Amino acid sequence: MLKVLLYFVIGVLPLCYMAFYIGRKKARKGELASGERYHSRPGHYGWYAVIWMAVPSMAVSFLFTILGSTKIFPVPFSMHITTLFILASGGLWFALKSVSPELKARNFIEKTIKLFLITASLVSIITTVGIVISIIFESMKFFSHVNFFDFITGTKWSPDTAFLEGAGRSGDDAAKPEFGSVPIFAGTFMVTFIALTVAVPIGLLSAIFMSEYATPKVRGFVKPVLEILAGIPTVVYGFFAAITVSPLVVRAAEAIGLEADYTNALTPGMVMGIMIIPFVSSLSDDVINAIPQNMREGSLALGTTRSETMKYVMLPAAMPGIIAAVLLALSRAIGETMIVVMAAGLRPNLTWNPLEGMTTVTVRIVDALTGDQAFDSLETLSAFGLGFVLLIMTLMLNIVSSVVIRKFRKQYD
Repeated sequence: MLKVLLYFVIGVLPLCYMAFYIGRKKARKGELASGERYHSRPGHYGWYAVIWMAVPSMAVSFLFTILGSTKIFPVPFSMHITTLFILASGGLWFALKSVSPELKARNFIEKTIKLFLITASLVSIITTVGIVISIIFESMKFFSHVNFFDFITGTKWSPDTAFLEGAGRSGDDAAKPEFGSVPIFAGTFMVTFIALTVAVPIGLLSAIFMSEYATPKVRGFVKPVLEILAGIPTVVYGFFAAITVSPLVVRAAEAIGLEADYTNALTPGMVMGIMIIPFVSSLSDDVINAIPQNMREGSLALGTTRSETMKYVMLPAAMPGIIAAVLLALSRAIGETMIVVMAAGLRPNLTWNPLEGMTTVTVRIVDALTGDQAFDSLETLSAFGLGFVLLIMTLMLNIVSSVVIRKFRKQYD
């Protein structure tokens, strides 16, 4: 891969410049010699030569790299480089030969750019489809052994004896593995709810302050400081939660006569809420500032106060963007692992008490995939079952949020 990168920097870029220079020069000379104006400008013919020289060779280079990395057909480096230079030379020769007054180089370039944009937009779609397909196929293996209804309604998660079945040692006296996912999803919802309870009010109020009440100097200081929270590594938040916040929660609970575990759900929820404040505050602030100024000025001209303008005009108009910001923070909270591992533990626990230890879906997925079980064991495959159910729930959440956002947009468009 390093050799291919060096080839691109040292070989392709200078050749692209050479192709552009030669193609543009030939078009200029052609116009001067014939006295006839070409269809496109000389620069377009230069880019036409660059495209024909670089695109085929880079496509073949990418194909050779994929074949080599997947070990389907390791291409020798000498063959790789030779093929690329032959294709580049052939493409440049074809492009220069095609330069003529009738050649619509500008149209060709625009179509090529459009094709590149379409390809770029398809990358995310293809990636999403690939993720969904991989999860579905692996989860089907798991659900062929575990009943889906029992999985989503079971209240006990105990997969530790799953290896006995794989080893052929499962008998009448052996403990059966149990894969009830309700405690895991209950822990996920509990921690996420606590995080949103912390992040949404603080983040939204911060956005209102920065957009409506703060001076430019204060805003220029506060917003970057808030956004620093998003750049702190999650393992640092985990240390902060386990070492600082968790003992404080235990002492506060004891002070009011309650008992709290050192690995409790409240601690990671609070710390995670602090972590996702920038997702709510920064995006909400940008959305509120994007509302047309005439709406604010019109409301103030009618005699409303600044707070009434914010409450009855700005916030309703910005609601679709605020909901999108909250959903982004929600997704970030659901996908967090390190803070929960360090502060809440690994114990699946179905309880309403946030002062007890819990675990989340992502933590159990990581624990299942990094254990010493075989990859085709039920305990390992349970990670794909959890991922499949989480994928369905996320899809339903996105559908509901899209309906809500569309409803608000219809009211304020």
